[in-house]
Amino acid sequence: MTVSLSGTEVAKQIASQFPEAIAESSNQAVVVKTEYLLKVAEFLKNSPDFDFNYLNDMTAADYYDYFEVVFQLSSLNLNHKLMLKTRCYERLKPAVPSVCCLWRGAELMEREIYDLMGITFTGHPNLKRIVLWEGFQGHPLRKDYL
Repeated sequence: MTVSLSGTEVAKQIASQFPEAIAESSNQAVVVKTEYLLKVAEFLKNSPDFDFNYLNDMTAADYYDYFEVVFQLSSLNLNHKLMLKTRCYERLKPAVPSVCCLWRGAELMEREIYDLMGITFTGHPNLKRIVLWEGFQGHPLRKDYL
């Protein structure tokens, strides 16, 4: 059975490498500041203690005050998992760094989030709509979509 790592414990180890990176942590998840997302994700993937070599899933939620992008990471070698989150407080042009350079599977998931939520992933190799047609107005999973 895959073991869920404590977000609080992982946050302590992340903070030892990147002292300003942690926005919040709980037993279930670690929330990192958006500007540190790529560095923290790379650390979690390449650190022998974590070895998060697989991105299970990626999604986003709209909380009116901010967007939250959620990553479900797993280590196939160490048999553990972690929920990593970041928040974007800009409503007009929300942007988060792309993690495609770390996990190739993120490419389609980021396109889906871009299409349905309107969050731009900077550094994405081919960011365009994947579910809706070009010219569709708006992003239907946003809470302010009419």
